[in-house]
Amino acid sequence: MNERQTFITKNGLEKLGDELKQLKSVKRREIAQRIQEAKELGDLSENAEYVEAKNEQAFVEGRIAELDAIIKNAVIIHEEKNSELVRVGSKVKLKNDGETQTFEIVGSNEADPQNGRISNESPLGQALVGKRVGETIEVTAPKGKRTFRILAIT
Repeated sequence: MNERQTFITKNGLEKLGDELKQLKSVKRREIAQRIQEAKELGDLSENAEYVEAKNEQAFVEGRIAELDAIIKNAVIIHEEKNSELVRVGSKVKLKNDGETQTFEIVGSNEADPQNGRISNESPLGQALVGKRVGETIEVTAPKGKRTFRILAIT
């Protein structure tokens, strides 16, 4: 499935581990119980409860496989202060059209652009990785090209 490296913080990895544990130990048991109860109702070909439970089971098993792959290929982002280059885990202060913004570069599983956490795989994240303070980057966004100047890396 997902055989590429997944960059993630230690906290993010713990959250995924907790979700995986919950799915394997609790959710699987709940769904198995629902399937058993639906089987006891009789004809499975017209049993909506059975079909719904089987669909949920398929979804949960898919999510378990996805989480297993992410965790297996996880690369923990270590906070490194005073880096000269932008990398995954860096906080970057940018200036664009007179406005200053700060973003943290994270793996795609932890991206939350509304809260300043952008993926290293996003157009802006890709453009920033490997750059230094003072450099200018240009990113094509839905509203057109935008230019950013790197003010600080922490």
